[in-house]
Amino acid sequence: MNVKSSSFLKKILAGAALLSAISPAVAQISGQPDPLATRRGWEVGGQLAQYHYEEPNFAEYTGTRGGIVGAYTFTRADRMFFRVDGRGSYGALKYRGSGTQDSVPDTIIEARGVAGMDFPAGSGVWLSPYLGLGYRYLYNDSRGYTSTNFAGYRRRSNYLYAPVGMTARIDLGNGWVLAPNGEADIFIQGKQQTQLSDTNIAGLNDVTNTQSHGYGYRTYLMVEKDHLAFGAFTHYWNIKDSDLQPIGPGVAGREPANWTRESGIEFRYRF
Repeated sequence: MNVKSSSFLKKILAGAALLSAISPAVAQISGQPDPLATRRGWEVGGQLAQYHYEEPNFAEYTGTRGGIVGAYTFTRADRMFFRVDGRGSYGALKYRGSGTQDSVPDTIIEARGVAGMDFPAGSGVWLSPYLGLGYRYLYNDSRGYTSTNFAGYRRRSNYLYAPVGMTARIDLGNGWVLAPNGEADIFIQGKQQTQLSDTNIAGLNDVTNTQSHGYGYRTYLMVEKDHLAFGAFTHYWNIKDSDLQPIGPGVAGREPANWTRESGIEFRYRF
């Protein structure tokens, strides 16, 4: 009896092992991936946010901005994923500093690529750490005159950075998933192009400054179900003083230390 029981038990364990090995493949063939795993495919959506840019004790831009977002994610059977995403955002901002100015056009374009891997972390929880490379471009057009007749100018901001983050996906039941995300944005370098010639002040020339120190982060709290995802987000940057560059005969200028906070809501449709 002991020999027969042992043989029967071995058959059960072998069958369980085989089922465990083939179940991920069966899930993929059936077209029903785990809702807690990173989802493959296209995403498109929109953002609405409150924006605040400030150079302490000097100037600030504030206002509401709207944008579009898009992404494509490729996943592999070994749980690795690769994601390319981008966004465009526009706002007509309020300037305060040397006087005030309304409806200042301000555009942000951002592109990123990241790679990561999904890890089951217990019952109903998956973790998805990732890292990659990102580029952020901002165009601000303050041409014209403020309330105190201060002449404005155009400014182009370029950031190169490395995003390092993690998304958690938590099963809420009935197909609903809570997906908080935290990310550190490691600042690599910034280039600030300032068109001081827009001021028509004799002797001032356009200048490009280099920024070498700063940091950023972003957080998301999203809710996902089937093709839909929506929630709240915050993007933040804190950049130190740039180098000094000549802006005219015997005069040098720098891009001052500044911080940016953008907080709002986002929705996505996932194909």
